[in-house]
Amino acid sequence: MKKEKIALLVDSGCDLEADFIKKHSIYVAPFLLNYDGEEYVDGTGIDPLEVYRRFPQQIPKTSTPSIQTVEDIVGQIIADGYESIIAIDVSDHLSSTISTISLVLAEHPEIPSFVLNTKNISIGSGFLAMWAAKKIKEGMSFAELTEQLPEKVRDSTVFFYMDTLDYLKAGGRIGGVTSVVGSLLKIRPIISCDADGTYHTAALIRGDKNAKKKLLELAGQSAGDEPCWLALLNGAAPDEAAAIKPTLKKQIRRGKIVAEHQITASLAVHTGPGLLGIGVLKNP
Repeated sequence: MKKEKIALLVDSGCDLEADFIKKHSIYVAPFLLNYDGEEYVDGTGIDPLEVYRRFPQQIPKTSTPSIQTVEDIVGQIIADGYESIIAIDVSDHLSSTISTISLVLAEHPEIPSFVLNTKNISIGSGFLAMWAAKKIKEGMSFAELTEQLPEKVRDSTVFFYMDTLDYLKAGGRIGGVTSVVGSLLKIRPIISCDADGTYHTAALIRGDKNAKKKLLELAGQSAGDEPCWLALLNGAAPDEAAAIKPTLKKQIRRGKIVAEHQITASLAVHTGPGLLGIGVLKNP
């Protein structure tokens, strides 16, 4: 039976590695970073480390892909001969990108499409695109994907440990009370997304060593005894990520690390330096 030609469209907040995007011909709607009139494209136009270098004097504004940008991408997908589109986006509570993509796709009834609200961020969203890419390669149909993807949302989790909540607070993405507590008591926060796709504090831990231990513990609890994909992310903290990698592999024995990278520039804006993240996708 001939495989369907299904296009995958993600936003750059899904934080997929460039090599994976290229290998699977994934289309990306990029966020934008704006420094007082200087505009950069997330993922290709600015090195995330440059964002950190400009902190704290310069903190750019981020914006979602424009309607025209998404329209151009959809037009390219159609021109490339795809028969349907699966769009996978970060939580609608954290970005309006999903609304823009849904609006544009609704204007193209000539190509069947499906938009997934991952209710997550970064690799928590990206894992679902990776899973979809795998299933497309295996020959799963558009109809099967649209049925199964919403069920996979609950299997994907990401936990972030940050030195400070100041950048999330500045971006209006987390409550001020938690930010104040973390700042005053030097408590390290671990952030995740709840079932609605909103940031929540998974743990508040005093001390760097205890915070890393808790991060690994939460990832282990999320994985349980199931086979899983793992991601090890960092924000200007590659050495710290490398240091916890052996423990991650030891503690989650049925896990396979499928992604290791510095988070994308748009995510760096809202989390600041010193970030460690672990993503888990059960039963990939």
